[in-house]
Amino acid sequence: MSTSPEALCCFCPLPFKQFVEYVVNLKFDEEPNYAKYISLFDGIVGPNPDIRPINTEGALKLIYQVGQKRGRLSTDEEEDEQPKKKVRMGMPAMQWISVYNAHRPMKQRYHYNVSDGRLAQHVEKGNEDGLFISSVASCQNLWAVIMDAGTGFSAQVHQLSPYFLYKILPVIDLMFCCLKEWIMEQWEKNYYISAIAGATDGGSLVVMSKGTSYLQQSYKVSESFPFKWINKKWREGFYVTSMATSGSRWAVVMSRGAGFSDQVVELDFLYPSEGIHRRWDCGYRITATAATWDQAAFILSLPRRRPVDETQETLRTSAFPSTHVKVDM
Repeated sequence: MSTSPEALCCFCPLPFKQFVEYVVNLKFDEEPNYAKYISLFDGIVGPNPDIRPINTEGALKLIYQVGQKRGRLSTDEEEDEQPKKKVRMGMPAMQWISVYNAHRPMKQRYHYNVSDGRLAQHVEKGNEDGLFISSVASCQNLWAVIMDAGTGFSAQVHQLSPYFLYKILPVIDLMFCCLKEWIMEQWEKNYYISAIAGATDGGSLVVMSKGTSYLQQSYKVSESFPFKWINKKWREGFYVTSMATSGSRWAVVMSRGAGFSDQVVELDFLYPSEGIHRRWDCGYRITATAATWDQAAFILSLPRRRPVDETQETLRTSAFPSTHVKVDM
């Protein structure tokens, strides 16, 4: 370290210099003394959460957990118990996590920061050009939509709701219908949910497509990640095909006929890089993602048919990755 702790922390209170000194002098195999590091700052912070956003209560209990491999959820687990929730300490950070699949050249288009009122015109223009929605997301109550020509869909419908998948939905003729009933009506017409997204204000966007491989679908809205329900549906031959969140609520869609032979969940409060790479090495690919402010879930699936080009990458950015998406306008 070319810059000394004294120079680096010359304008900071003494505990910052002491902390840096401890960190830079750690040996490679030395176990950090987290409780001691936290205690260095006790004299310069107060109880006001606006001044002290990081909650150190119970830090001693976390010492053993830090640095240990995180437990994973998989289809091999026999227990149906809801996994103990890991809680992020500190303030949440907004982050885009994009998943890229290798594919032969095709037409693809994206729109982001799209308001409810402008969504339909973007979708209609894409449909006119032979594109269908392949992925949707939401940030700060605005929508992000990926449309491309490689979905294999033959038709598609979408519905916006001011509620998260299960409340009353106003329609143009001033009548009211239930979003759940709308979804069931589309199921009767052989449309299946192919993408969902939830907004911070509780709104949702549901995309249903014709021409999928799905044979039957079921979905659940829950205040916590519905692992017990997912495990039950796995045993019935369903696989997770879409997920979304709104606030702390989760919506998970599971389908029969998804074309997978196995599926696992990586659930953590951080990006589970180690687990994802380990699954990639075993042939699994990310097929659905969603996150609340304190948890991120990645569904990794093993295709029944091995794809010709199975390369997959992820990218984490603080804003929508417009410079990384290939566009054919």
